[in-house]
Amino acid sequence: MAVAKAVGGVVINADASQVYADLAILSARPSDDEMAGIPHHLFGHIDAADPHNAARWADEARAAIAAAHAAGDIPILVGGTGLHIRTLLDGISPIPEIDLDIRAAVRALPVADAHAALAREDPDTAARLNPADTTRIARALEVVRSTGRPLGHWHAAHSGGIGDTITLAPLILLPPREWLRGRCDERLVQMFDHGAIAEVEALLARNLDPDLPALRAIGVPQIAQYLSGAIDRSEALTLTQAATRQYAKRQYTWFRNQPPADWSRHTESLNYDSIDELAILLRQRLLTG
Repeated sequence: MAVAKAVGGVVINADASQVYADLAILSARPSDDEMAGIPHHLFGHIDAADPHNAARWADEARAAIAAAHAAGDIPILVGGTGLHIRTLLDGISPIPEIDLDIRAAVRALPVADAHAALAREDPDTAARLNPADTTRIARALEVVRSTGRPLGHWHAAHSGGIGDTITLAPLILLPPREWLRGRCDERLVQMFDHGAIAEVEALLARNLDPDLPALRAIGVPQIAQYLSGAIDRSEALTLTQAATRQYAKRQYTWFRNQPPADWSRHTESLNYDSIDELAILLRQRLLTG
């Protein structure tokens, strides 16, 4: 909000969970009060029954960015989903549609068996992935089995990126890790105390496919266990906090190491006293870009 006010901007969501109307609390989507006075786009516009993805988001973001430019506004993308940002800037691999029978067979495999199969059929991708990463391992295996080509082949043929057509002022926020962990834990306490359980209860009442992305968002499976009586509320909170910290650790590592080296990183070594100073920094970059 401070950046938007400083540069005359609009805010565009780049978080994979905040797109879902059903996950206002668990995704920490900005409230109406928090958004007051600044236009926000791509927040809460997707129903949980609709499996949103990075390619679709990139199409929506391109349209929102173009509309902002046409209105003379500065689009400010904010969020922690690296795949979304990479897809928007670099484009997407033109992977053909996956054979549904192959997809079903792959997703029925235990993750250890799927990773072992991937190591035989696409060893380069298998070596890069965490052996416990069910989603990415299944995706890589279904791609190589359905197309006959490994995932790396398709990743080398990106199209549709806008990174070379815009002036970009990137800033990666990397706050102190201990502060971040404490922030994650406290935020989950607030979520549990202020509607997260009711939010998941309403979502589960819709009897949607449990493999939908919205139903796999952090907090949903853990609260679902509590609602079913399998665990108590305290354990559900503890498990959700642990999953959040693990995800934050992966995010932190990704944003520290994966984006281009010339993307500025706001780290522990930088001593900005307030977000207003970050807003001024970005404004200077935009004016000189």
